[in-house]
Amino acid sequence: MTGDVLKKIGRRYLMSGLLVWLPILATVLVIRFILDLMDRTELLLPISLRPQALFGINIPGFGAVLAVVVLIATGMLVSNFIGRSVMHFWEELLNRIPFVRAVYGGVKSFSTTILSNKGNSFKKVLLIQYPSDQLWSVGFQTADDIAVINQHLSEPHVCVFIPTTPNPTSGFIVMVARSRIIELEMSVDAALKMIVTLGVVAPSGTGSSGIYPAIVPPAAAP
Repeated sequence: MTGDVLKKIGRRYLMSGLLVWLPILATVLVIRFILDLMDRTELLLPISLRPQALFGINIPGFGAVLAVVVLIATGMLVSNFIGRSVMHFWEELLNRIPFVRAVYGGVKSFSTTILSNKGNSFKKVLLIQYPSDQLWSVGFQTADDIAVINQHLSEPHVCVFIPTTPNPTSGFIVMVARSRIIELEMSVDAALKMIVTLGVVAPSGTGSSGIYPAIVPPAAAP
């Protein structure tokens, strides 16, 4: 009996310890990966200007600082008339290359939509029936006015991104009738946290601004 009690106590403290250390270790590993990746930016500098040549030591995070400086300098450059003209010429050149045109145009449109405050992409968390009528999935509205698709359908549809778990960077896009979605009162960060943690960390509350009528079970349907 004493052995079972000790096992329960040990398991309890072990789980408590894991709950403390796992998020810390995961955060450290992710930050370290990002810093190591950005440190490679210093390879763009001439050897004589790298920290090892100037100071005799390797400075962790120098690549990250250099990347931020380059991004700020680029932003300042394209904010004036000359910079915009150069970017326009560069994009016109890329748009003449078939394969590069498709990749560059897609990535530019996606990044412009995500990073800018314009539009409603990834602003709404939706609950839809997917992959079947008896199953529900959490998704993000990416477009609400798809004329080229809606003209072939009997009612307006919206484009919804259904992320995979635990990696939300991949997933599926589905077209869902506007009348068959539930708009959740949930932040995008809370939804992503729930997806990454396999649903373990679920937001509290019951709020929703659903526009989809209550579902009647098949047996109770008239």
